[in-house]
Amino acid sequence: MSGQPLTIYEVGGAVRDRLLGLPVTERDWVVVGATPEAMQAEGYRPVGRTFPVFLHPDTGEEYALARTERKVAPGYHGFTFHADPEVTLEADLSRRDLTINAMARSPEGEIIDPYNGQADLHARRLHHVSEAFREDPVRILRLARFAARFAPLGFRVAEDTLALCQEMVATGEVDALVPERVWQETAKALMAPTPSAFIRVLRDTGALAVLFPEVDRLFGVPQPVKHHPEIDSGEHVLLALDQAAGLDADLATRFSVLVHDLGKGITPAEELPRHRGHEARGVPLTEGLCERLRVPSDTRDLACAVTRYHLDCHRVRELRPETLLGLLNGMDAFRRPERVDGFLTACEADYRGRLGLEHRPYPQADYLREALRRCQAIEARPFVEQGLKGPAVGEAIEKARLAELARLQPSD
Repeated sequence: MSGQPLTIYEVGGAVRDRLLGLPVTERDWVVVGATPEAMQAEGYRPVGRTFPVFLHPDTGEEYALARTERKVAPGYHGFTFHADPEVTLEADLSRRDLTINAMARSPEGEIIDPYNGQADLHARRLHHVSEAFREDPVRILRLARFAARFAPLGFRVAEDTLALCQEMVATGEVDALVPERVWQETAKALMAPTPSAFIRVLRDTGALAVLFPEVDRLFGVPQPVKHHPEIDSGEHVLLALDQAAGLDADLATRFSVLVHDLGKGITPAEELPRHRGHEARGVPLTEGLCERLRVPSDTRDLACAVTRYHLDCHRVRELRPETLLGLLNGMDAFRRPERVDGFLTACEADYRGRLGLEHRPYPQADYLREALRRCQAIEARPFVEQGLKGPAVGEAIEKARLAELARLQPSD
């Protein structure tokens, strides 16, 4: 490349996943011994705003010049980067977060592993590369996300890494995280095989109380053992989260499960372990969390519906027609029928997210779908043909829906 002595190495997740025997879905590359000018002369397109990253002219994969970084201000934006042909591969790998992400593969297939990533893969250990880990608070979120992804393989956070994260939280580094990045990492973690591990690691580090105080507040709050053998409200949410993952729920549904019981965290102490009215109490908490993290509106709306109506869904066969229709209207099921599947999946995950009750059926979902189907079949045309107009048509449809739901209701 323009006469420059250089070497291109595959780095990071692709190397790690190949060693774990996992599918490699994307690859990243580091170029040692090159300049930005040389890269562009070969047709690579620059895309990095703060450090030199280039897209391959044919594959579109990212190629970054080997670089080092230096902390100059608080938060994860407070870095300066240095890249030139003299920066070595080992120096570049040293700035990465975890040892299992700090390996490279040479063009000949040799694994370059200066920080013992292979040993940590074998030990199923998530361990920081160096003390530089403490300079970037996003790494706590990434650590928790990798815990959620690799928990099924038996990975655990190393004790000294956990202690380092706790120190970072104590010194206020986590306070500098911007909402968009917190949501980005959370969204990835919730879609991992074991999303509960993400919450557990954040809680163990102390970051959960900073980033998700509404969720952190649930731990240690008791529930009636009759309905919740696991007793602890926080533990219930974690069980339900993993149930949502087992049901292959989408992101909006998994997030809804995470927040569905926030109201239990503010139940008056004298009312415990009961949580009468926690659904309505939880809605403002869910709305506030979504606003703070700038959660997408569709995800927010589903989360609020699940928070407000999940108990109604569990007892749907017992609801009076008026209450059942209020549930359908409240979740906007007639205008947004595509929301119903996510709502029901979240409720099923909640219902089954209880110690020893993980495999019980959820016939309530079929009952609510049938109720919606019958109500949807009622059209406005017959009422218009009768001469009704304006609000009178809506009132007639509502009355007909109530009659249909009364016919659906099981007899005693």
